[in-house]
Amino acid sequence: MMNAYEEYMKQMAQPMRDELTRAGFEELKTPEEVNYFMQETEGTALVVINSVCGCAAGLARPVAVASLNHHVKPNQFVTVFAGQDKEATAQMREFFGDIPPSSPSMALLKDGKVVHFIHRHNIENHAPEEILENLLGAYDQHC
Repeated sequence: MMNAYEEYMKQMAQPMRDELTRAGFEELKTPEEVNYFMQETEGTALVVINSVCGCAAGLARPVAVASLNHHVKPNQFVTVFAGQDKEATAQMREFFGDIPPSSPSMALLKDGKVVHFIHRHNIENHAPEEILENLLGAYDQHC
């Protein structure tokens, strides 16, 4: 029975994954992929903690994709999927230090360190334009 549930969730989540990867985000699915990315990354990177919730679908993912059109942006864009790739997400969160787990969320990294973080409470119940302004302001400041 558990395999049927896991397969169902995998199928349900695939379009949510595709929304970011089609836009150019690299998906990190394992702790090893996360570690490699964090060891090798230089400059700036946006990390999106993806999720199946409504605020990820209607707000976080569309804002992350829209941010790619800004004249100043990070060098790299990656994503991990909370609730789906649990070990990879946990490993990425280890690099966030004392920042509590939040999904969906977005972390702007500079040379592997978090310089700006958008928590779920900064996404949920906020207008897309407000979230985008928050993210683009961080790009302007750190990229």
